[in-house]
Amino acid sequence: MNERVNEAPDERRQQLRQWAARALQSGHDALQVPPVASSLDLKPLSGDAGFRRYFRTDTAPTLIAVDSPPGKTNVSRFVALADYLRRNGIHTPLVIAADIEQGYMLLEDLGDTQLLRELNPDSVSGLYAEVMNELLCLQQISRPEGMFPPYDRALLHMEMRLLPEWLIGKLLQREISEEENQLLERTFAHLLDSASAQPQVLVHRDYHSRNLMIRDGERPGVVDFQDAVWGPVTYDLASLLRDCYIRWPQEQVERWALAYASSAIDSGVIPEVPAETFLRWFDWMGLQRHFKVLGLFPRLYLRDGKHGYLPDLPLVIRYTLEVCDKYPELQPFSDWFRQEILPLIELQDWYRDYRAAGERQALETETPE
Repeated sequence: MNERVNEAPDERRQQLRQWAARALQSGHDALQVPPVASSLDLKPLSGDAGFRRYFRTDTAPTLIAVDSPPGKTNVSRFVALADYLRRNGIHTPLVIAADIEQGYMLLEDLGDTQLLRELNPDSVSGLYAEVMNELLCLQQISRPEGMFPPYDRALLHMEMRLLPEWLIGKLLQREISEEENQLLERTFAHLLDSASAQPQVLVHRDYHSRNLMIRDGERPGVVDFQDAVWGPVTYDLASLLRDCYIRWPQEQVERWALAYASSAIDSGVIPEVPAETFLRWFDWMGLQRHFKVLGLFPRLYLRDGKHGYLPDLPLVIRYTLEVCDKYPELQPFSDWFRQEILPLIELQDWYRDYRAAGERQALETETPE
């Protein structure tokens, strides 16, 4: 979580500050937090794509105070999942205190060293090995009754429908014909069949470089887990290796994916499966996620006023077309998207800025003759 500046105080923030001070007045032995005075300072941090807001306390050690508005978030589920995952060896933030009714929490501070900040060509293999090992531990966790809803066809399909609704219909202001909708549904059906064919495991659902915290010699911290479900084994792996915020060469990504498959087979997470089958699962699961993101990021912008996500769409579009071009079943979607949708996207400011930045980078790195 990154620090955010120049945010004016508001009523819920003041209530959170007062609640957190009261919660800490007796001290907390679990993290050796001494009692604090009645006043407590909260420093705003950047949040996630949801409705929660995060603040860092001025205690020693620091803690994270969370404003999790009732009706928009589920504090009791967050607390239950954090506890269950910790008891199964995943380092989620320890919940110091929680008020379910008001929607306030005090959490262990896992720092602000996101995996994304640490990734470079020299560090990436070692860091990905570390977080893929953590993912393997996550996928070996058993499913208690009622805790993890199924990531079933209905939910996966609903996510993909965000693409025509929010990217095409609302952001690009283009109607979808019945013939085009049928093309979309045929494409979606391929991906749903593939997802259903995979072994089903615990799915974090947002296992990527902004939700994994690197902590000096300790196991990675895992955050933003509150939407965890039970679903396809390649979903979190695709989230990590085809990250919406950073890209690696396709050949390297496939090597990492197959190395993970080998470890998953050895640990009993999945049965033995041909490499080409696993890569197909991985590609098509990543495509489902990217279809969702192509609608989700415009929704965050248009509905929720979150402006920082549209500049990440060009990478998602690139992933989408690369995967579709690999498989004959998906080529009709790729052809249609390039012909009908991409020209409209190229008129968008965020896409023009992306193209201009790419051209500037090419000029800067060009070797003089």
